[in-house]
Amino acid sequence: MSSLIVVERALSEVRKTELGVARWPVWEKDVSRFPWTYDSSETCLLVAGEVVVTPVGGVPLTLRAGDLATFPAGMACEWNITRALRKHYRFG
Repeated sequence: MSSLIVVERALSEVRKTELGVARWPVWEKDVSRFPWTYDSSETCLLVAGEVVVTPVGGVPLTLRAGDLATFPAGMACEWNITRALRKHYRFG
């Protein structure tokens, strides 16, 4: 199921500019664990921290600063933030 999450590792500055990441909102969260379901698709760029995302019935996926991830609408998962997280994000 984690194959539904599309990941680009170590995103380049050129790619960040193409996507307009600097204009996306910012979300921050301390070390924690919680369930989450995506009502709509979300793309996010981790700028600090580390999280292990485990889709229900799927394989855990570790994301770190510099990774861009796209989560599909309707996906249920658990977020386990192992290092305080800061990310830019956009829905849709």
